[in-house]
Amino acid sequence: MSEINVVPYIDVMLVLLVIFMVTAPLLYQGVEIELPESTADPLPPDDREPVIVEVDKNGRLYLSVGDQPDDTPIRIEEIIQNVAAIMRAQPDTPVYVRGDAEVPYARVMTVMTALQQAGVPQVGLMTQPPAGGFE
Repeated sequence: MSEINVVPYIDVMLVLLVIFMVTAPLLYQGVEIELPESTADPLPPDDREPVIVEVDKNGRLYLSVGDQPDDTPIRIEEIIQNVAAIMRAQPDTPVYVRGDAEVPYARVMTVMTALQQAGVPQVGLMTQPPAGGFE
């Protein structure tokens, strides 16, 4: 027989596809936040691990450093202490605020003021592109 039987390879590929489809949603853990939409251009890629302060729709705060999201609420005083320590060790660390679309603007401003107290020179605001894409 001079032909290669590819059926076993297809079976293995389909099994791997199912495994990846099941595990992909489990890879990202974190807080459920509905970001406001914006048509602003995305930031260029950066090699540095960012610090992200998340504000959910109930106004609770969460602190994520790099690829380690944390779903434990944290007080604003703890955010100031933790971010200040990070900024002393690595002053060029990017800091972003990821606020839910339903959270009051005053709560986001409180977080930005706290980050300024922690020594952050520049804060970025995270959004998501509109559902229809960029225009």
